[in-house]
Amino acid sequence: MIAINNLSKTYGTFQALNNLSLEIPDGELFCFLGPNGAGKTTTIKILTGLLHPTSGTATIDGLDIKQDPIKVKKRIGYIPDMPYLYDRLTTTEFFEFTGRLYNISKEKTATELDVAFERFGLNEHRTALVKELSHGLRQRLIYATTFLHNPSVLFIDEPFVGLDPYTIRLIKDLLRAHTANGGTILLTTHILAIAEDIADRIGIIHQGELVALGTLQELQEQQKSKVRGQKSEIESQRSEARGQRSETKDQQPPSPPNSSFIIHNSSLSSPPSLEDIFLSLTRPEISQQQPDKN
Repeated sequence: MIAINNLSKTYGTFQALNNLSLEIPDGELFCFLGPNGAGKTTTIKILTGLLHPTSGTATIDGLDIKQDPIKVKKRIGYIPDMPYLYDRLTTTEFFEFTGRLYNISKEKTATELDVAFERFGLNEHRTALVKELSHGLRQRLIYATTFLHNPSVLFIDEPFVGLDPYTIRLIKDLLRAHTANGGTILLTTHILAIAEDIADRIGIIHQGELVALGTLQELQEQQKSKVRGQKSEIESQRSEARGQRSETKDQQPPSPPNSSFIIHNSSLSSPPSLEDIFLSLTRPEISQQQPDKN
């Protein structure tokens, strides 16, 4: 379980994270969405001990990230968007090196290597240097080693960039199995279709603040309620304009309804897509644009 309470991070005058509070229970795959620079990676780096928060607290499985950093690291796995691997080690050596970092016995490491390399299709590359691997194979290797110490909580930053469909399916199945067994996952991605497909809950962060939280269905209902309110205000403005025109013909015509209340795909007959929801919260000037019908 991940529990975050009023977490903030500043760099000089720049507020990268602003009083973030969030709980992710055991067994949940949580997708954290946001534009570039919104605070997603900053959050993960704080939770994994790579950055110190300016203020606020967080716990992993009940352990405080500042008071028990070593115990926390034993319980988590972290896969960054650009993982660093030791290029001059073979895949086998890198796996064994990871086992030694976590004080796992040689016998257990050897057993786990056989299982992991079979699962991730790495058996043919046991003697290959890491620098010789393709991007997809490097990603498979980092996933294989991340699960070696059986972490209860996973932090994954952009897990599917540049991967082929087979590897994407492999990783998605692996993540689902992890949460089915009680594990917790905080995952960031810019691929909204992935979030729609695998997330139990979704959070959207913008300018360091959490602006939406819920299941996909809950976010869709929130968006539809927002659209209803916007339509109601537009109709109210139009009614007021008609009333003003009927009172006098000499006055200047009133201003048209505020265009900021008009958003693309505002029909209430079908649920909005996650893209519509995301843009309306983070880039409203784009979500308001009508599609080109030509």
